[in-house]
Amino acid sequence: MENIEESPADERAQTPPERGLLHIWQSAGPSAQLPPERVLLSRPVLQTALGEHHGLLLTQGGLVYSFGELLWRHVSVPVSAPVLEGSLLGKTVVHVAAGGFHCGALSEQGNIFMWGENTAGQCGLTEKGAAANITVSEPSPISVVDNDVIPPAAVRIVDLAFGREHSLALSAQNELWAWGSGCQLGLVTSTFPVWRPQKVEHLAGRHVIQVSCGAYHSLALVRSLPLKNYNTQNPPEKRERGQSPHYSVTEKEESFTVDGGHYCPLGVELTEVMTEESSQRRGGPRRRLQPRGRSAGSNPGSAASLCPYSEDGKSNTKQKNLPVGTRLEPDGLTERDGSPKSHPLSGWRSNKNSALSDERELQNLLQKLSGHSLETRDTSGLGDTDSLSSYTSDDSCVSSTPSTDLLTSSYNEESSITSQTNKNSGLSVSYSSSPVCLEDVRLSLEAEKQALQGQKSSSLTNINQRGKASTNRRRSLPGTPTRGSPRQRRTCACRPSSAGRVHSTAPKEAGDGLPSLDTEVWSWGRGSEGQLGHGDQLARLQPLCIKSLKGEEVIQVAAGSHHSLALTAHCQVYSWGSNMCGQLGHVNSPVTVPQQAKLSEGLRVWDVSAGQSHSLLLADGDCVQPVLLYCGQQQEPMTGQSERSHRGQRSHHRSPNRAESYTVRPTLLPFCMEMGYISSVCSGGQSCAVLADHNIMGFISAIHELASRERQFYCWLSSVRKLLLTPLRNRESASSSLGEPCTHLFFSFCESFARLSALIGRHSTSLTYFLHDVQGCDVTSLPLLTHTEHFLDIYKEYCSSVGNFQVMGGFQPLHKLSLECLGSQQTVLAQLCVSDQAVSGDVDLVSMLYWPLQQLHQYSRVLLKLAACYDVLTTEYQSLHQGCSQYESLSSSLLRRKKEAENTFLFWKTHSGKTEDLRLAQRRVVCESSNRSLTLQNAGRFSNHWFILFNDALVHTQFSTHHVYPLTCLWVKPVTEDSSGLYAIKITCPEESFTVVASTPQEKNKWLRSLNQALDQVLGGGGQGSSPGVMGMSRTASYTFTGEGRFKDAQYTGGWLAGRVHGRGTMKWPDGRTYVGNFKNGVEDGYGECIIPNKVLHKPDSYQGHWRDGKIHGFGKYKYASGEVYEGCFSDGQRHGYGMLSSGKLAKNSSSVFIGHWVHDKKTGYGVYDDITRGEKYMGLWLDEQRHGTAVVVTQYGVYFEGTFKDNKMSGPGLLVSDDDTAFHGEFSDDWTVNGKGVLTLANGDCLDGLFTGEWSAGLKVVGTYTKPVAEELEHKDRNSLLRLGQYVVPAGQRWLCVFDECWSRLGCDAAGKGERTIAWENIAVSITSARRHSPDLTRSQTKVLESLELIPQHGVPVTTANYDNIRRYLIKACETPLHPLGWLVETLVTVYRMTYVGVGSNRRLLRQAVLEVQGYLTHFFRIVRFLFPGLPDDGGIIPEPPASNGRHDSNTAEQGSVLVVSCSSLLLPLLLPRLYPPLFTLYCLQEEQDEAQYWDRILRLNKQPDQSLLSFLGVQEKFWPVWMSILGEKKQIVSSSKDACFVSAVETLQQISTTFTPSDKLLVIQKTFEELTQEIKPMLQGEFLWCMDDLLPLFLYLVLRARIRNLGAEVNMIEDLMDPNVQHGELGLMFTTLKACYIQIQQESTT
Repeated sequence: MENIEESPADERAQTPPERGLLHIWQSAGPSAQLPPERVLLSRPVLQTALGEHHGLLLTQGGLVYSFGELLWRHVSVPVSAPVLEGSLLGKTVVHVAAGGFHCGALSEQGNIFMWGENTAGQCGLTEKGAAANITVSEPSPISVVDNDVIPPAAVRIVDLAFGREHSLALSAQNELWAWGSGCQLGLVTSTFPVWRPQKVEHLAGRHVIQVSCGAYHSLALVRSLPLKNYNTQNPPEKRERGQSPHYSVTEKEESFTVDGGHYCPLGVELTEVMTEESSQRRGGPRRRLQPRGRSAGSNPGSAASLCPYSEDGKSNTKQKNLPVGTRLEPDGLTERDGSPKSHPLSGWRSNKNSALSDERELQNLLQKLSGHSLETRDTSGLGDTDSLSSYTSDDSCVSSTPSTDLLTSSYNEESSITSQTNKNSGLSVSYSSSPVCLEDVRLSLEAEKQALQGQKSSSLTNINQRGKASTNRRRSLPGTPTRGSPRQRRTCACRPSSAGRVHSTAPKEAGDGLPSLDTEVWSWGRGSEGQLGHGDQLARLQPLCIKSLKGEEVIQVAAGSHHSLALTAHCQVYSWGSNMCGQLGHVNSPVTVPQQAKLSEGLRVWDVSAGQSHSLLLADGDCVQPVLLYCGQQQEPMTGQSERSHRGQRSHHRSPNRAESYTVRPTLLPFCMEMGYISSVCSGGQSCAVLADHNIMGFISAIHELASRERQFYCWLSSVRKLLLTPLRNRESASSSLGEPCTHLFFSFCESFARLSALIGRHSTSLTYFLHDVQGCDVTSLPLLTHTEHFLDIYKEYCSSVGNFQVMGGFQPLHKLSLECLGSQQTVLAQLCVSDQAVSGDVDLVSMLYWPLQQLHQYSRVLLKLAACYDVLTTEYQSLHQGCSQYESLSSSLLRRKKEAENTFLFWKTHSGKTEDLRLAQRRVVCESSNRSLTLQNAGRFSNHWFILFNDALVHTQFSTHHVYPLTCLWVKPVTEDSSGLYAIKITCPEESFTVVASTPQEKNKWLRSLNQALDQVLGGGGQGSSPGVMGMSRTASYTFTGEGRFKDAQYTGGWLAGRVHGRGTMKWPDGRTYVGNFKNGVEDGYGECIIPNKVLHKPDSYQGHWRDGKIHGFGKYKYASGEVYEGCFSDGQRHGYGMLSSGKLAKNSSSVFIGHWVHDKKTGYGVYDDITRGEKYMGLWLDEQRHGTAVVVTQYGVYFEGTFKDNKMSGPGLLVSDDDTAFHGEFSDDWTVNGKGVLTLANGDCLDGLFTGEWSAGLKVVGTYTKPVAEELEHKDRNSLLRLGQYVVPAGQRWLCVFDECWSRLGCDAAGKGERTIAWENIAVSITSARRHSPDLTRSQTKVLESLELIPQHGVPVTTANYDNIRRYLIKACETPLHPLGWLVETLVTVYRMTYVGVGSNRRLLRQAVLEVQGYLTHFFRIVRFLFPGLPDDGGIIPEPPASNGRHDSNTAEQGSVLVVSCSSLLLPLLLPRLYPPLFTLYCLQEEQDEAQYWDRILRLNKQPDQSLLSFLGVQEKFWPVWMSILGEKKQIVSSSKDACFVSAVETLQQISTTFTPSDKLLVIQKTFEELTQEIKPMLQGEFLWCMDDLLPLFLYLVLRARIRNLGAEVNMIEDLMDPNVQHGELGLMFTTLKACYIQIQQESTT
């Protein structure tokens, strides 16, 4: 390419772009004066990639162009007219890569396309048709498939890197894949070439950020694991080697191990004995191999000379495997007796005993194999320090061609081969899992020994390092598996970690989106030039971490042909490897470990690239525009003939030449300033390329300025941290010098400085990546805009930490400490000090540590510049402008805080000692009244008042005492000027208020403004102040009460209003009392939860519920320490209204439950008391905690009592009925004690009338008359006894009035029906809304129901048939929601009903009361519903038709013969009865127990008959007998033996009566049964058919028998008692009567 003709620009490039400009030139150095050639294309170039003699261009739109020597197509394309790769059109290529002689492209979908030379499998095609000299002429897809997952999945690739004979790909999962040939693949394999991409197992699980390939080595940038997982090898060796004068390569305090544990690529353990023996035995013969007497021992890399190449530079020998039994010896391969054995290079096909006579024959063999003699050069003499590498091959292990390996080892995944040891040399062999070159190892060891014997230093390895470490260098690194499965032996110095996606151009953290600086560099492949950086010239078969670069914050790696570069976030460049042409940028030794390139002062490198024998660096200089630095050979341009001859030797001349002249340090390329703003550099072969942009509207320069300033800022931060903070922090005397508080603040400041430094480092790195892809990146993705909050927080924290340290006076002792600690480095530190206030060379630490705040203004300025490049309406402008405002605002704010800290420091300095206990690190002085500008109103003449306003408190000092008023609980109000002429300000605090008087109006305004600004700042505002008087009247704050009162010593956190607790908050007393809930005007009001300790029982009382005026008031739940629980209503702290008290547990002596009415903390009114211990239940009236009035008592033994109570005992007339129907009606004097007149009726009807005394259970004394009734009277016994029950019972309408009163109260009514309807509806809406707010865990369906109930329905309009359903649906929803007052009412009624009639209350004699109680519920409930919906008619009223459609509905009504009648039972019974059904139906069953037994016995007997027999027995006419029955759609004839075959549908319908709850639903079931029966009868009869009772009753009797309904008597009685009166005499009533008649008929049916 050195002789490219200058041809006119392509027609496509008539209007060249201003972005993505490409310049290419040859790497001859600045002295050659070769002007860069501009490549003119119509589209901006996004990326360029250079190979040895060719290159690729990626332009906007994903187009790929090629130029140079395209050997696979046998064409040479000038760079001025690159050719388009047409086969990639439409693939949307996003990345290109060029290897030595092959190419690759990456599509947007992550697919790879490759073409070029494929002799080593580097293009990765399938093995079919693979042969020597393959070339792939057109881009072909390569699939990367992960076979470790099931099913195998395609891998998405995000980056590519190619060497001469290998290819690497980085996946979206940050894993590395490799294919091609050679140890530089890092694969665990013994077969080359590798045609299909394989995962580099040694890096599996690690987060690979970037990858780069040299000719025969590879580099990877990997995110570090936590430090604790890093196992450092051999610490004693580190200390020993650290004494070497040539050892240190960094300025880090800690020493590092140049090679903490070398390993040989064979996996052979090498010992010093072996090294000496091999050197002594081979020193002489090897020298004869050199034509001019040159010692091969001085050429550590000459193993590459053994590579067998044919004329075209490609090997055509066959691959062979090493036999398992073969022993590897240091002197070639020898037998145990020392006789020579065949050399592995010659012995693969030969017999085991055919040995070469000497090593000259080996030389001859190699010449035959390779087709050319070993090339050698004259050396400049053994004294030349570079002579050892003046002609060093780049091949440190044998080139792996498609079918060749000089040495491969058998690799067994399951078992390891037992190593066999030679007893003379001690050489232990364990077969490696990868192919290696034994000769490379041998020659490296020989070179080392030669250098040690001759005491000559080489440019590759330092003598002192070798000498001191020679004993310990031979251990294999733990990370290198030498046998067994790579997955089982993957443990290494750095454990694998999971990784996220990273693109090559802009690596991102998975977390916050900024690049990680905690990185490592791993290298592997050939190392003959030291290009691996491990301190030797050995090959590495698998990736190995370069320990000396750990912690150096490497952000980019680049690999040249035989050297390597690493760029750090500190803009430093480390280089290692071949330095024959000065490409490393330094002349330090050794070059086998990373050394810093020698950069001129003020240059900060931010992009690097490496070619065959040069390096190109991109750096920040004095101006914004980047500059190019070059290091490498400098030579005159070749002529065309010499260029062609030079290229023709490509295959043979595979090692770097010693340059005639080269640079010692990176040199500035002057022509770079004419190129514009360079964004990236690229090198390959002997070529250099840069991508540049013109400064359009200042946009490019602004981006470069931002990145340049940030990099400079990070370097400054790192220097301050290294030179000042770290030495001071590590100094033992720091604590004593600074003092306890300042030491803590200093450490805190150091941590915030470290956080700021880390953020800036990651940000500068992110901007560097942004510049590399400045065309493809969106300006709104700048971290300054996407991470604004993070930047602001870090800067705020930093400013606060510096200010706090300054306020506490920490800088004075710190300055003294720095003078003691730093000494001579003070001058270096002074150079970092950007302030002009440094006096006499002293460092102004305050100014220096505040300097980072200036960066915020720079951010704002650059963002404003960028915003100017966009139209005002674009989102980019909006985003940039908003960011600019935020950073500028913070800059101003932090400068104010800096000023406040300085003023506060001066204040404490002036007033030291007086109020030292008020001095806090975070506290700042706002203003103070030492000049008597402010005083207390009505203060004494000689009193002394001093007010100090801090940023968190107002302090009032009088003589030696001071009062501190926190600003969070301070209210300021200006007093309007009156005739007194005082300029007063009223200050309100939670426990006191006072007025201060200013001396002048100006002083008053100043204090007002300061107070309001300080309040605004404390309350979370911007600190700009608000209008006086309204500043934070309502706020949230914490306060501890000190004055006398209910809240004495209590700590409060919550809402305030004008100095009083108001809103939601938490109050905690020192004695353990706690209240969490709502406050109003300084007291508890609303819903709250309270805990009150009980010191006697050592358990707390707790209450959850409503409060009013500081007392428990409303509905709530109180749990007593004794175990009692009260849930109900309170009034003024006492139980009042409806409530339920549960006392004790079942295990205790007395456990009971009371539910009923309370008055002033005492049971008064109707209530149910369940004495669980005694097994009795009392249902009646109470007075002052005592049973008093009419009541019913039932026991667990079935005894029923009703009568009067007085003074908590049975007293007066009563009726007692035992379980066997024995009854006593008479006078009682005590519980279960009879005393007076009475009548005892026995179960058989006999009566005993007279005077009775005694206890019922113990026996009665009787003086009276015994009467035996006649037979006629016995028939009426039951009726009479039933009539007597219920005469001493509390009427159903008077029960549970407290429950309904509470519901009325919740509706806002003082009494039943007395209240405003609109207020009632508002209360409902408010209760639903507040319940939603306090119940965040509601389901979606619950939320929807509550939302619908929040809407107030139309309640004032007349109710018609049209909107009646709306009311019914609303009531259903309301009653299903306990948060609604009606829902609470239903829930509570169910509770009290179950409490009354479940358990002991399941007494059949309570049935009549239970039914009446349900009807009482309906009456009260209907009254509430009519109050809410006044349009509803009275109970039993008719709802009119809607007026708009009268005619239509009237006709329908006339046809139906029915109207819509509203009754409380039809509207409300469906809401209540399903919940009350279990206890009520149980009572019905108990009542009908005897009749049910009779009925069921008849059912069982009669059902034994077949259908026809039963129909005949019941008297059903034969015309109604079914003849056919349908089974699964088939008709089958009914025969005499058929059973359960007739009227099946009607029978099944009737059976559903047991599944319904309400009488109306049960009646509908009966109606459907009649309809089904009629449907089945109709086909048998012809013409119209009307039922008559004579026909119907026998048929229905059959249905009832076949339905076999249990408890039919209970069902019938429930329907009769609770059915709607409106349907009793209609069609439904008639049907029900039929069913009842059937039940009675069956019951009385004769069984004989």
